[in-house]
Amino acid sequence: MNLFNSALGENITFVRPAYFVISGLSGIQEMKHYYVFLCFVYIVSVLGNTVVMAVIYLDHNLRTPKYIAVFNLAFVDLLGSSTLMPKLLDIFLFNHRYISYNDCLTFLFFSYTFLCMQSFNLLALSYDRLIAIIHPLHYQVRVTHRFMLSLIAFFWVFATTAVLIAVGLITRLSFCRSVAINSYFCDHGQIYRLACNDNFPNYVLSCLFPVLIFWLPFIFILLSYLYIGCTLAKVATVQEGLKAFRTCTAHLSLVAIYFIPVLITFTLMEKINPNARIMNLSLTSILPPTLNPIIYVLQTQEIKKSVKKLLKIRRKSKMIKKCTPNMTHSL
Repeated sequence: MNLFNSALGENITFVRPAYFVISGLSGIQEMKHYYVFLCFVYIVSVLGNTVVMAVIYLDHNLRTPKYIAVFNLAFVDLLGSSTLMPKLLDIFLFNHRYISYNDCLTFLFFSYTFLCMQSFNLLALSYDRLIAIIHPLHYQVRVTHRFMLSLIAFFWVFATTAVLIAVGLITRLSFCRSVAINSYFCDHGQIYRLACNDNFPNYVLSCLFPVLIFWLPFIFILLSYLYIGCTLAKVATVQEGLKAFRTCTAHLSLVAIYFIPVLITFTLMEKINPNARIMNLSLTSILPPTLNPIIYVLQTQEIKKSVKKLLKIRRKSKMIKKCTPNMTHSL
């Protein structure tokens, strides 16, 4: 406590508030329509990601390194939606804007961890596509189950460690002024700006976070596809190049849906109206987990075939169950 007091100054005491107030989107009219949209999006997200996870788990042909990353992406999307959406609906539907200090930090930890993992999963999938197209003969050697599991485990450790550091830096702050967070969740940037003591470490981390979590993965993905395009242009015909790129359409769609709104919002943060910024960030948080399973089911041939196969098996099992009682009765 003496260390905190010396950091705060002689005339300021260390203050840890009992609660924060989520004040984002409170000034926007006709928000009830947005709440209905959130409910619909959450239901679709839960159902879609559950279906993708179930299909990959049930079909042994999909237990490849690529679909380990897809399974983890669906898992992260499901947990991310379930972390953010119920609380978001509770805050804005029932006006429960108060959140305790500890609950806010917990909310911050899980929200940011899943946000980071979405980006890292897309990075892992881009590496998978890069090796599969550029070095197809070495794919099974370079991209093994062990490699993909190790890569995803590393990303989990890195994401949780980075977010734990952010949470730890929040705990050293004193809040002797406002406790109103101008966002739709416990946002790190909005929280540390409320502090009345030195928040420079938080500021540095808030500058590093977009670079490490968004810009570096996005640049790697962009460079990997530029390399794929240049290589195919040299060694393949137009038809072969298009055929190879068709295997990347689902991943490219996910990259565009996730990264473009996030990067635009973070780049133009100071120029965007606060309410518009909050709306953009909320849509960025809820739309990718909803659209990801839809895109993978519609644009990935392996998953489409697997879904059809599982549906046929289910129909056959139902037919067998219906026929079995009739056969026993006749006997």
